[in-house]
Amino acid sequence: MTTDLPYHVPVMREEALKLMDPQPGGVMLDCTLGGGGHAALLAERLQPGGKLIGLDQDPDALIEAGKTLAPFGDTIILRAARFDTLGAVLDDLGIETVDGVLFDLGVSSYQLDTPERGFSFKDPEAPLDMRMNPAGGGVTAADLLNTLSERELSTLIRENSDEHWAARIARFAAERRVETPYRTVGQLIETVHAAMPVRARPEDKHAATRTFQALRIAVNNELTILGHALESAADRLAKGGVLIVLSYHSLEDRIAKQIFALRAGRGPGEGIYGTPPPASVALLTRKPLEPAASEVAANPRARSARLRAVRKL
Repeated sequence: MTTDLPYHVPVMREEALKLMDPQPGGVMLDCTLGGGGHAALLAERLQPGGKLIGLDQDPDALIEAGKTLAPFGDTIILRAARFDTLGAVLDDLGIETVDGVLFDLGVSSYQLDTPERGFSFKDPEAPLDMRMNPAGGGVTAADLLNTLSERELSTLIRENSDEHWAARIARFAAERRVETPYRTVGQLIETVHAAMPVRARPEDKHAATRTFQALRIAVNNELTILGHALESAADRLAKGGVLIVLSYHSLEDRIAKQIFALRAGRGPGEGIYGTPPPASVALLTRKPLEPAASEVAANPRARSARLRAVRKL
């Protein structure tokens, strides 16, 4: 698939670059490569002698990033991999520690602007897919809508998006699939509109945004693998190395906040990720950084971004 649009506009790039502070000869890991926007900024400063390892499970992203990063030659190492396998990738490359790790979570601009991927509302006839790696198999959003029980659907939507109307949306979905199984984006949009009273629909975003988010998270197992990936990334940081997470909704940000707090020795005695060990990182952001108003004006998709960072002790 080709497009004249940029694959993805890197969000809060100056803030990320300042915190990571790449130096010539350093080694950094971009766990969510996308179109290579953040990676290019890092790679430029890692020369000469440095390495930038870029991971992405989306084959389209790897193709696009390969074009963007071609000028940096052997500074760049790209791998088709889900970010929770970062440890195995580094082991395969013979790299024990890295000087920086970046996670830019969520859906890229390209994925949203490519209707056939099923992430956006643009084409009602687009397949309800939502897989980050369509070639890798696995269930689609349509599969979940057609097979989960009403209760399972309600729980999925509520827990992955805090959608107030989750139970009603799940009930309407279960009723509608009896006559016509889910196949397209338009069918889901119609279901959400039917289930949600007009007065309850948000004014600042599409009424189905939360439901789409919930299904995408479930299809790609995003929240489960994020926790494991952040733990692994913290383990592989060199002394003084920086780990950055850019998140776009409260569930992602909450996971980053909890893991960073535990790693900094500030978590509860017993928490979801266990008893906090002695501090191994220092918090660089007590509260998440937010994009400047000027960036949001230029790139509205940046408005929900939150950046958290830690430095290895």
